Amino acid sequence: MTEQITFGSTNFADNPEPRCPCLLLLDVSGSMQGAALMELNLGLSTFKDELATDALAMKRVEVGIVTFGPVKAELPFTGAENFYPPTLTAQGDTPMGSAIRLAIEMVDQRKAEYRNNAVPYYRPWIFMITDGGPTDEWQSAAAAIREGEANKSFAFFAIGVKGANMEILRQISVREPLSLDALKFRELFSWLSSSLKSVSQSTPGTDVPLAAPTGWASV
Repeated sequence: MTEQITFGSTNFADNPEPRCPCLLLLDVSGSMQGAALMELNLGLSTFKDELATDALAMKRVEVGIVTFGPVKAELPFTGAENFYPPTLTAQGDTPMGSAIRLAIEMVDQRKAEYRNNAVPYYRPWIFMITDGGPTDEWQSAAAAIREGEANKSFAFFAIGVKGANMEILRQISVREPLSLDALKFRELFSWLSSSLKSVSQSTPGTDVPLAAPTGWASV
């Protein structure tokens, strides 16, 4: 059954600023239960708080969330000013392939919304965090990521929490996956917020050099 995709409030008429969409693809399988999920939820709160410090990012950044274990469109694309992180709970296995396909579908549909309303946009980011390996068919999702990256349809990032199958993540992601040190989700989301703020201050279509992910990650 295909997950129904909906969108948050769209105020293109009131806010014609270019949009900078970021889709968070979050593993909430049973193995994330406990400290990992608690720190992930705290990280999402950090993400919201740090975006709120930048007035332009609040107008331009949009956040969507897909969780997997099972796959769910947890949060439709929502402007940063209306972004209130859900409290995530752990359950299920790790259907990563299906989750990636849903994430790409959500990004494609949101870009169509932008185009239909003549709203310029930055290349979307899909930002996946997982502590395991896929328990479903993932090769077609990996092929879709390679195609999307080649076409510059989106940028895909993979972050492995302790226990993640980094070898499979390397086959899924065009970019080298990063390993999260300890459970430094708050540092990770602080870096993500800072990166999105930098992108949102640029001109759509230009490449923005991102700060090195120091303090929370290793290759």
